[in-house]
Amino acid sequence: MYALLLEEQKRFEKIAVNSIYCMLALAIFSGQALFTNNSLFAHETISPSMGAGLYSTKLPPANQPSLAVEKNKWDKNIRQKYRNARITYVDSGIVHVKLTKYINSQPIKINVVEVNRKINPNIELAPALASSTLARKATIRNIAQKNNAVVAVNGTYFKPQSGVPLGTLMIDKKILTGPIYNRVAMGIGENDFKMARVEFDGKIHNLFTSVPIDNINQPRMLATHVLAYTRDWGQYSPPTPKYGVQMAIQDGKIIQISDGSIQIPKDGYVISGPKEKLKPFFNGKSVQIDINTSPNWNDMKHIVSGGPYLVKDGNLFVDTAAQKLNAISGKNPRTAIGYTADNNFIIVTIDGREQSSVGVNIWDLAKIMKSFGCYNAMNLDGGGSSVMYVKGNIVNAPAVKGGIALSNAFTVSITPDTKISYDERE
Repeated sequence: MYALLLEEQKRFEKIAVNSIYCMLALAIFSGQALFTNNSLFAHETISPSMGAGLYSTKLPPANQPSLAVEKNKWDKNIRQKYRNARITYVDSGIVHVKLTKYINSQPIKINVVEVNRKINPNIELAPALASSTLARKATIRNIAQKNNAVVAVNGTYFKPQSGVPLGTLMIDKKILTGPIYNRVAMGIGENDFKMARVEFDGKIHNLFTSVPIDNINQPRMLATHVLAYTRDWGQYSPPTPKYGVQMAIQDGKIIQISDGSIQIPKDGYVISGPKEKLKPFFNGKSVQIDINTSPNWNDMKHIVSGGPYLVKDGNLFVDTAAQKLNAISGKNPRTAIGYTADNNFIIVTIDGREQSSVGVNIWDLAKIMKSFGCYNAMNLDGGGSSVMYVKGNIVNAPAVKGGIALSNAFTVSITPDTKISYDERE
C-alpha cells in the first residue's frame, strides 16, 4: 500500500511540475505575468521544491506593461499624432510616415521616422562614416547598405571639399572629431538620449607641464590652436602653421618632432601647434594625452552634432546666432532629429526649393518637431544634403536624385541575430 501511495504521489508531482512549465511558457510567450493580483509568480521567486531548473526564473512585476500593451499604446499614439498621413511599419518599433502640411497656404512635404526601442531593444541608433577615414564621401544608399541600416539620413555638417565632419562626432565611445563653436549635440545611449551644447576638453601633459588641446581632427581655425590628429584623419597630418611644430606620439612617447606634416602613428597622435607652447615637451621621456568632451558623456555610446537647437526641455528654443548659423535660417530643405519625454527617437526630413514643397525656416522646423512630441530636438545639415533612406529606397525628393555624396549619416539598424519582424501596415 505504501508503495502505491508513493507512486501516486510521484505521478501527482510530475503533473504539477509539467503544469508549472506550461504556465511559465504561456506567460513568457504572452509577455504577461500569470496573475495580476500580486499573488504567486507576480513577484515571487519560484522555490527549488517546485521543480529542477525553475527556481532561477523570475517573472516581471504585475504592474509592468507587457510588450503587447506597449505596442498598442504606441500604435494609437502614432495614428493620433500623424492623422491623414501615410503610415508604414518598417519593422518592430520603427514606423515611417509621409505627410503634407501647409504653412501660410504653402505646401511642405515631410518624411518622419519614429523609433521605439521599448518595443524592440534590438534597434541600433548610430552615426556612420562614409569610409574608414574622415576625408571621404559617399551616397546615403552606400552608407546605409554598408552598415546594414533599414533607415538612414544625412548627419552632421561637413567640409564639402574634403568630407571631414565639422563638429562633434563620437562612434562607439571613440571621439573622432571635436566641436565647432560649441554647437549642440545629441548623445545616444543604450536606453536614453542627452542633448546639450558641447565643448572640447583635452590636454597634453607630463609631470611638469600641461597644455590645453583645442580640438581633434578638425581643420585649423587659428594659428594659435593646438590640435590633435589621429589615423581617422588620414595617414599624414595637415601642414603646420607659421611658427608651429608637430610631434608624433605613440605609446605615450614622442617619436618624431617636425616643422612640417608627418605620418600619424597607428593608435597614436600628432599634436600640432605653436612651437612656444609645445617646446616644454621636447626633452621629456613621456607625455599623456586626454581627450574628452564637456559635458562628459561617458554613459553615451555615440555623439552626433548639429545646430541650432530647435526644442529644449519641451520648449521652442532656437539659438541660431549663438551657434553662428544665421546663414541657414531661411526656407530650405531640412533634416532634424529629436526625442520624446519617454525616449522615442524622431527623425524628420522636409523637402524644399520646389513648388510642391517650399521648405521651412528654422522656427517653422522647431514648431514641427515640437508638434511631433519632441522634448529635445536639433537641426542637422540640410539644403542639398537632406536625404532619407528607408529599406532600400530614397523616400524624400532631394535636389540631386539619390542625394549628394555625404561625409556621414545617422543610421537605424537592427541586430541581425535577434531581428523581430513586424507586419507592414498602411
